[in-house]
Amino acid sequence: MGLLIARYALEDGTHFGILDGSVLKRLAGVPFDSLAESGHRDPLNAVKLLAPIAQPRIFGLGYNYKAHSQEVGKNVPEAPVLFMKPSTSAIGPDDAIVYPRHGEVIHYEGELTAVIGRRARHVREEHALDYVFGYTCGNDVSDRVLQRQESAFGCLLAGKGYDTFAPIGPFIATGLDPANQRVITRVNGVVRQDGNSRDLVFPVAYLVAYLSKYMTLLPGDLIMTGTPAGVGPIQVGDTVEVDIPGIGVLRNPVVAEHDVPGVGAG
Repeated sequence: MGLLIARYALEDGTHFGILDGSVLKRLAGVPFDSLAESGHRDPLNAVKLLAPIAQPRIFGLGYNYKAHSQEVGKNVPEAPVLFMKPSTSAIGPDDAIVYPRHGEVIHYEGELTAVIGRRARHVREEHALDYVFGYTCGNDVSDRVLQRQESAFGCLLAGKGYDTFAPIGPFIATGLDPANQRVITRVNGVVRQDGNSRDLVFPVAYLVAYLSKYMTLLPGDLIMTGTPAGVGPIQVGDTVEVDIPGIGVLRNPVVAEHDVPGVGAG
C-alpha cells in the first residue's frame, strides 16, 4: 500500500510528513534517506503545503502523447524530446502562477511527474522503476510564442523556464503504477484535459533508463512525463487544477506579474 508524503512549513521550520487522515506524521529527516518518524503529529489544516521538492532539477518531455502531437501538428518522436526547467520555476500547491507582463499565449500542461529516489546511472529499463521514489502532479506552464521562436532553432528553455512555470504537488505518492494513471486538468472547474499515462509514447521506466544513460539522476530530480491532448490558454484570474487520483489535486491561481511583490523588479 502506498503513502502520501508532503513537504510543509510550520513556524518551527520545514518538514516532511506522511499523511494519515487529517494529520501529517512528521518524518525525522528526508524521505529519500529514511521514512523514520520523529513522533510529532501536525494537523494538515495547520500547515502550509510546499512544493514536494525544494529547488529540484526538472526534466521535461515534449510530444510524449500521440494525441498531443497530433493536436499541435507534430510527428510522434523517435526518441524522447527533452528539455529542462530551472529550479526557480518550481512552486507548490496554491502558489500563484505569474502571468508574464509581456506574455501573449500562456498554456497549461497537466502531467504525471516522477520523483527520483536514489542515484541512477546506466540503469536498465527493467530495473528503472526501482530508482523512482514516487509520483506527483505537475503543470508544465509554457509561453507558446517564445517556445515557437526557440524551437525554430532547435532549443527550448526560456519559453518553459519562467519563474512559477512548474507547479508541483500536493503530495508525493508511493506505490502507484505509472503505466495507468489518469491525468485531468481543469481551468476554473471545467475539464480541459483527461488523459492516461498508458498512452505515453515513452513510459516512465524507459525515460529513467534513457536519461541515466547520459547523466546521473539524483534524489529529488523530477521527470515531467509529457502532457495529454487538450492543452490551452490561461489568463489572469484563472485557477488551474491538475488532478491525478491517488496523488491529489494541484491547484494554482494565475496572477499578473505586476501584482506580485518583488517579481520582475529592476
